[in-house]
Amino acid sequence: MADQDREDLIDALRAADAVRFGEFELSHGGTSDYYVDKYRFETDPQCLSLIAEAFATRITEPTLAGVALGAVPLVAATSLASERAYVVVRKAAKEYGTGNRIEGELEDGEEIAVLEDIATTGKSALDAVGALREAGACVSRVLVVVDREEGARERLAESDVELEALLTASDLLDAE
Repeated sequence: MADQDREDLIDALRAADAVRFGEFELSHGGTSDYYVDKYRFETDPQCLSLIAEAFATRITEPTLAGVALGAVPLVAATSLASERAYVVVRKAAKEYGTGNRIEGELEDGEEIAVLEDIATTGKSALDAVGALREAGACVSRVLVVVDREEGARERLAESDVELEALLTASDLLDAE
């Protein structure tokens, strides 16, 4: 990402009040003195547009996947910006209707890039990669808006998955 594009995205996240400071409990049970609120940046049209365009320039895979619920706006906007189809990966198969864990059309052997909002430990991204691989997809990359730099990159690498981030926690905190 070009320096100016990175700065524009940081400015947009701050303008949307998506970066907050204080004491916060994180989804994996740890605590942090800052929080990146994905719902603030995913519901802000300027942020969502900047993110979708940045993701679209990096996509080489023919299909995208978003992890429900947080990455659905990201994958939908990026699908439009890149003109690529997408699937949604649920955390678990739904217990009604079709019972699908993966929603959307997926071909065996299809190359997919997984989009995610924030990576901390990488667990939710890795769960989605596992579900997609089990369904026959080829997944080697996860693209995230923010890498909190707390082990996700290394955890994904153990499963031969590259983590690519638009921003890191260092980018956000150093800009403070």
